[in-house]
Order: sequence, then structure tokens, then C-alpha cells
Amino acid sequence: QLQLVESGGGLAQPGGSLRLSCVASGSTFSSYDMRWYRRQSRLVVTYINTDGTSTHYADSVKGRFTISRDNAKNTVYLQMNSLQPEDTAMYYCEADRGSMNYWGQGTQVTVSS
Repeated sequence: QLQLVESGGGLAQPGGSLRLSCVASGSTFSSYDMRWYRRQSRLVVTYINTDGTSTHYADSVKGRFTISRDNAKNTVYLQMNSLQPEDTAMYYCEADRGSMNYWGQGTQVTVSS
């Protein structure tokens, strides 16, 4: 099994930044594609493949968010810049390896002045 723990959420002002982390344990992290998504809307915000050579972003976050991973640390990151109120959501990371999928507990991001 793979266990995921998200952190780094909180309150940010419009135009501010947050950095989310998702730490994996219990399995081989480098074997999984990773995604960040918004819980309620089920929007996949961003994606990164196993070795970090391929990424994808939802149109609404392109140019503002950056996903990265450090397989040595079993961690995927989401750097969020130029935050807007519409970015407010519970953010979850998802690990995907074919039919094997895992989710963390989520971390709340709130953008408000």
C-alpha cells in the first residue's frame, strides 16, 4: 500500500503564494504518477509522471502553479503563485499506477483578503 500525507495549506492573500507537499510512504513512490486535485469539483489541477519529465496543468492554473517531485524524498510538491480566490479548495494528492490509486487526507487552501 501507499500512504499519502498532504501539508502546506492555509490562508493566503490574493496574489500570494503557498507550497503544498505530499509525502508518500509504504510503497515505491517512484512507480506512481502523481496528481493534485480539488476535492469538491474533482478537478485535476496538475499531473506529473513518475520521473518528472512530463507535466500537465489545468488551464486555470497554467503559469501560476508548478508541480515537482523528489523521488529520493518520496515527495511531490505544488508551488502555487499568484493565488486567486477561485483557487480556494481542499487539495488532495493522488498516486496512480494503473489500477492502483491512493489518496491522502487533503490540505485546505483558502485565498481571501
